[in-house]
Amino acid sequence: MLSFPIPSKDHDKDKIAYEELTCNNIPLNKILEDLGYKGDKYCHLDPDLESKRRVVPVEGWKPAFGQINQSASYLINNQIVSGDLFLFFGNFRHVVESSGEYKYARRNKNSADSYYGKEMQVIWGYLQVGEIISDPKEQEKFFWHPHACEKRLFKEKNNIIFTAKENLSFAPNMPGYGTFSYNEKRVLTMPGKTKATWTKQKAYDVDNINKINNRDNKRKNSAKDPGGIYYAGIWQELVLKDNKDSEKWAKSMF
Repeated sequence: MLSFPIPSKDHDKDKIAYEELTCNNIPLNKILEDLGYKGDKYCHLDPDLESKRRVVPVEGWKPAFGQINQSASYLINNQIVSGDLFLFFGNFRHVVESSGEYKYARRNKNSADSYYGKEMQVIWGYLQVGEIISDPKEQEKFFWHPHACEKRLFKEKNNIIFTAKENLSFAPNMPGYGTFSYNEKRVLTMPGKTKATWTKQKAYDVDNINKINNRDNKRKNSAKDPGGIYYAGIWQELVLKDNKDSEKWAKSMF
């Protein structure tokens, strides 16, 4: 799975260009252009989970995830600590390569994958929290990360960098960060529905979400699809309650 970092128009904060990133030796700007992208050439590479994503490797690179302002406050208020697990999701579609050009896959009624050719929301990466760094002087050591730029270090509120554990506490043979391969079990979207209607799971059902800062007002049980949950609006995170349902579901992603 390949997650494209979001575009950025603020080049003082986000200085890395898509052409400086690669997937299997193919520049990201090449793939994006083939798929019709016409936006800014620079991007916000965060979370930064793959050492081989950059064309020119960074000496001393470490995986990290940054948050700031309201989004950081939400995590602080929910008391995120070392050992907590981030699961990252985004919008995805299948892509095929033909004669050196990348295209979105067309729907195929005969495909064994019911999501083939459709937009879907999928969990693509993870990071188990090692350290939580809020001191600007310590954050400066992550000079390659967008949350270590000068403007975010000293001019914005609640700038936080989360580092990763070396290995997962519940699976010591696996690194504490990384990206997933595509598997239908990691697809959140309910089969046959639009991408924002998720298959109902106890772990991320409305009653199992921490409701600090009223973040629950952007999600609701879908009236049209009683078997699913509709997650509306633009938002960045949900914090699940710490219980067996959350733990069992999260571990099943691995």
